Amino acid sequence: MKKYLSALVAGLLFMLLSLPSVHAAEKQEPKKEQAKQTVKIPNSVLNITKENTYPNPTNDMPTLQPSEFTEELINSSKVKIENPDLIRMLNETSVNSTPFAIGYRAIIYLGQWPLNYESAETSPNWEYQKINTNYFDNRGGKANYQIHYVQEAQKVVKGGLTAKVQDADDVQKMMLLKASEKTGLPLAFQTIIGAGTKKDQIYNIPPKRLGYLYGYAPAVNEKGKVTYGEVYLMLKGNKKMIIVKNVTSQGIGAWIPVQDHVSFGFVASERPR
Repeated sequence: MKKYLSALVAGLLFMLLSLPSVHAAEKQEPKKEQAKQTVKIPNSVLNITKENTYPNPTNDMPTLQPSEFTEELINSSKVKIENPDLIRMLNETSVNSTPFAIGYRAIIYLGQWPLNYESAETSPNWEYQKINTNYFDNRGGKANYQIHYVQEAQKVVKGGLTAKVQDADDVQKMMLLKASEKTGLPLAFQTIIGAGTKKDQIYNIPPKRLGYLYGYAPAVNEKGKVTYGEVYLMLKGNKKMIIVKNVTSQGIGAWIPVQDHVSFGFVASERPR
């Protein structure tokens, strides 16, 4: 429903305003800035982007740049507005000022929105989900046996919110942006490791031992608070402002996989595991 609000707002403004006119604001190209990696990746975690037989799409989510009109509206709000979809909608609608709008007043309801997400904790789990096991029995051998990682079956690793919330897609976008900014890791709510993916790193299984090479998909656990509110566009004379009413906050968490990375654990055992 929200994707139609932009057209609805433009139509309402056109009918209500005889002096100010409504027009489409020119969209600004978002700035694509590479987030600096702030989380140290352990030596046991390897990047498989080149080796992955399933080409995951690049999850590039640059911050949407508000237009001048949208920036003015956002700054007029007493509640922080960071929702990319709400900013995009405001970018698509603008109102021209006119010196003859004295005494004019209009209030337009834009709907209830998740307005911002405040991150409280971001922590990686390098063994979020086991995706593969390579095994060899060298109990009858007289020398070391070398094995390396080979993905035996395609594996889909999904993250998601830890609780049901309103407008979950909007909340996920804001949490993904914050977690990516804080960690600098390539995060996505879904990543796929293709069958036959290989890595050349060698692991030695001594004689009289069974060797197990475990592969895990890492993920980031993101926790924080999302703020909701009812958004109104107020036009009063030449002034334009955003008013937010009935503000509520809710704690929320999410698991977000690290794209195209595998964490390895190697065990050489005398007995089957």
